[in-house]
Amino acid sequence: MTDSEKKIQLRNYKMLATGLFLLMAITFIIMTIIQKSTPSHWVGYIRAFSEAAMVGALADWFAVTALFHHPMGLKIPHTNLIENSKVKIGDNLGNFVVDNFLAPENIRPYILKLKVSGFAGEWIGKEKNQDLFVSEASNILLDILLKLDDKEVVHFISNKVKDMTASIKVNKLLGNGLEYLIQKNDHESLITNLSGQIKTYILLNQQMVEERVEKESYFFVPKSVDRKISEKIVSGLSHYFEEIENDQQHPLRKEITSKILVFADEIKTEAKWENEFDVIKNEFLNGEKLNEYASDIWLSIKDSLRTELTSEMSSLKIYIKKNLSELSNNLQNDEVLQKKIDNWIRLTAYKYILKNTKEAGNLISNTVGNWEGKELSRKLELEVGKDLQFIRINGTIVGGLVGLLIYTVAQFL
Repeated sequence: MTDSEKKIQLRNYKMLATGLFLLMAITFIIMTIIQKSTPSHWVGYIRAFSEAAMVGALADWFAVTALFHHPMGLKIPHTNLIENSKVKIGDNLGNFVVDNFLAPENIRPYILKLKVSGFAGEWIGKEKNQDLFVSEASNILLDILLKLDDKEVVHFISNKVKDMTASIKVNKLLGNGLEYLIQKNDHESLITNLSGQIKTYILLNQQMVEERVEKESYFFVPKSVDRKISEKIVSGLSHYFEEIENDQQHPLRKEITSKILVFADEIKTEAKWENEFDVIKNEFLNGEKLNEYASDIWLSIKDSLRTELTSEMSSLKIYIKKNLSELSNNLQNDEVLQKKIDNWIRLTAYKYILKNTKEAGNLISNTVGNWEGKELSRKLELEVGKDLQFIRINGTIVGGLVGLLIYTVAQFL
């Protein structure tokens, strides 16, 4: 019911209770007049009933009215109780709710009934809900993305990179990287590939070798001899690198490995390498260049995200929907996951409610305490005033009956 409907209802019941009082008052007056002119004994019974009914009606009217107002505007002590006791009412109401509704033994049965995972899984599994989720999430992320200050983001990225790289020793990083390659034998494939490339290069450039041999040869040496020499050189070199390419135990491989390890150790331990790499790092990551790199990175990320978030069928949205479908399936069919999630939600809700019971009581107490006294009286009267009018009605009837009983008993004494 609206407040307007409650006001009409309250007014009707007030009129009923008041009308009953007026009826008793009129009856009393009429019976008093008749009793003076007619000695009939029945008049006395009716007069006694109406008289006692008026007293009961007035007493209960005073009691009901005193809850919400000063009767007839007279500031009689202990009247207008709601307005005068609103702080106490708020405190008592808050304590009542906490003690009787938010007590552990009362909330535990409801908490144990919580089964959120199945409901969430079913909700997420519907395509329209997935579309809604993706759309709303995309709009929120896009709004955040567009509101970000590019200069501040670039400054943040550059500062973080600067902080991260300040303590990095590039020489040790590179030395450890080389040692790691050796430990994993990843350098062997590089040697194999390089040997094959050199062999192929030599065979493809045999004419160049011949020309170099002829150029460096003496004039009296026949060209046929020079060609023979160049063929031997090409053949020897190509076979040598072929052996390196095919033989994993070739001595040159071991020598290269040994040299790399020595070089890696020198890079890590010798100060000249540390200084060299620090110079390179500082040149590469100076303030201006770092800001430039950070700006390029951020603008690239921003453009990519904006495209992904605004496109209807972007790879990001497809990926999110795919994962939502998988999550929905797991929430509906994986009993272990359901139990785990539901238990976590129950425990969290239980702890949170118990932790904030006092806050709930304070909220009720402060809310009621901060209401205007008249507003509080008005609200409560609208809610319970109708029922309180029955107290007036009952008081009228019960008072009349008690008065009639007393009068009847008195007649027989």
